[in-house]
Amino acid sequence: MSAVWNHFKLETEGCPTSTCNVCKLSVSRGGKDRAAFNTTNLICHLKNKHPAQYSEFTVATQTKTWSQPTLEAMLKNKEKLPKDSEMAKNITAKITEFIALDDQPLSVVSNVGFRRLMEHLEPRYELPSRSYFTDTALPSIHNKLRDHLLAMLSKVSVFGFTTDIWSSSVCPMSLISFTSQWINSSFNLQRATLNVQHFRGSHTAERVKQAIEEMLNSWGIEKERVHVIVRDNA
Repeated sequence: MSAVWNHFKLETEGCPTSTCNVCKLSVSRGGKDRAAFNTTNLICHLKNKHPAQYSEFTVATQTKTWSQPTLEAMLKNKEKLPKDSEMAKNITAKITEFIALDDQPLSVVSNVGFRRLMEHLEPRYELPSRSYFTDTALPSIHNKLRDHLLAMLSKVSVFGFTTDIWSSSVCPMSLISFTSQWINSSFNLQRATLNVQHFRGSHTAERVKQAIEEMLNSWGIEKERVHVIVRDNA
């Protein structure tokens, strides 16, 4: 029903005139039968005779229009974002960063609560599968970070390194870490963990030496640029 009826009253539903609530004047509804009835005369009456009430009518009409989306808008909101759209790619990138930066398990993207959150924030976004993050998204961000780090390391003349081997009776796999430290051109200490990987075999000095050489080679760091390597007694 039009908001104009907030300012007019009908004696009966089929009455060809309506009474203005402000001045009590009878205003024609545009014809003598129901098929011809409209609100044009009523709106014009408010506009010409009662500016304050006309202003209320226009505000109410705009509010109703904003609160009632068109069918086209409703259908558009139900359409899924194309996976290659800029918005979808940006959302996926932020989820990948969330997993990597906050050490989240990959299962988080399968959790009911997380999926409901994403559905609430952007109903049109289709959350990729866990395997997508495992096989595509995370390797992609790893490769970008590695390329950035390689560019930084290529400008360093001297490094210091620390390494540690971790093992546990509850886990059959030993891990070795390799962290680099250096002073940049602004004389600020920089640090980066280059490797955390499976350490195979017994923890002999020869095996540790071999693992360190392999990690140095993987980052293109020559022995001449290595100042010191500190490790525990593993």
